[in-house]
Amino acid sequence: MLPAAQWLAVVRDAPLVSIDLILRDRQQRVLLGWRNNEPARNSWFVPGGVIRKSETLDAAFSRIAQGELGLPLARSQADLLGIYEHHYACNFAGIDGVATHYVVLAHQAAIDDAALHADAQHRELRWFSVAALLADPSVHDNTKAYFVEAS
Repeated sequence: MLPAAQWLAVVRDAPLVSIDLILRDRQQRVLLGWRNNEPARNSWFVPGGVIRKSETLDAAFSRIAQGELGLPLARSQADLLGIYEHHYACNFAGIDGVATHYVVLAHQAAIDDAALHADAQHRELRWFSVAALLADPSVHDNTKAYFVEAS
């Protein structure tokens, strides 16, 4: 990881490429985490993370699933849902005037009842039906966008 000042310069000057994980259980519920950090702080959001320089998509996918959830999951176990853009007026550091732009490779996968744990970015994890997450005002609009066409 880059030092905070260097990372802020990247956030200020370039879009970030990330992977979001749309994970469903046997009841077709979707796993969301309550975000502790900006962007999207204090909202429910799907797990995900940025792809690091020189990291393959497969390695990034596995790192994100393991690091954010404690879940050993390979990209080959998921399907690409689509490519999305997320725009935020804020940034991780809380510096005024620096927006965050993500190009997101959203992947969906079915998982068994696994022992999941929330990382430092998430206060808790919770399963939502698609109808419930679409109706809940505390679910971030960028997460809801993954399900609008599917509802």
